[in-house]
Amino acid sequence: MDIDRDGGTGTDTSVLDDPIRSSLTGHHRHLAQRHGRILRYRDDVSIFAAFPHDPGPADWADAAEFFGPGGTVPISGVMPTPPPGWEITMSLPGVQMIARSVAAMADRSAVVLTDDDVPAMMDLVARTRPGPFLPRTIEMGTYRGIIADGALIAMAGERLHPVGATEISAVCTDPAYRGQGLAARLVLAVADGIVRRGETPFLHAAADNRGAIRLYESLGFELRKELTFGSIRVPE
Repeated sequence: MDIDRDGGTGTDTSVLDDPIRSSLTGHHRHLAQRHGRILRYRDDVSIFAAFPHDPGPADWADAAEFFGPGGTVPISGVMPTPPPGWEITMSLPGVQMIARSVAAMADRSAVVLTDDDVPAMMDLVARTRPGPFLPRTIEMGTYRGIIADGALIAMAGERLHPVGATEISAVCTDPAYRGQGLAARLVLAVADGIVRRGETPFLHAAADNRGAIRLYESLGFELRKELTFGSIRVPE
């Protein structure tokens, strides 16, 4: 199923300016926790949180209470300037890419993964490090994998789910099976499910992960914006 250059669905892509907040106030509100203007996923589901773009003293106080002394506040988007005593512990340049001309394609070999597969998924993630993945991340959407000789050798799935769009994430392949196009097949299979719902696929990558970015570009994803993946530590 093809996606045209407008995304093919009429999605208002402005929701992608803050996809975490849109997810946590919409499709994923059953997974959300809230304190003031700060929202976060349950800590067994995802590390992500929606932090205000214009934080004031009350927001920083809420963050200190929400994440606790010495806790880490995850930031996605624009890194705010923290108050004295707070420490920026990570500031990683990233990119957000959106499907413009992706030939989404079902793949019978890409089976839907279930709770029974979580130990194998966690093992694959630990060996390939595609990004944050926790024991209940599977609750965020549909994950698909390819099985060989009874083992999970590659997977990809749905993570953030803002209105009208769904993020493709956890794209990873066992090192012994790389070079066979499994990641591309899985991205297209996951994209197929998203498009069939009338939504637009998008994804994120570290700006220096040129291999992944080249793969996504070859599949028809285009750069939408640059952003920062960061974290700020609450004072002890």
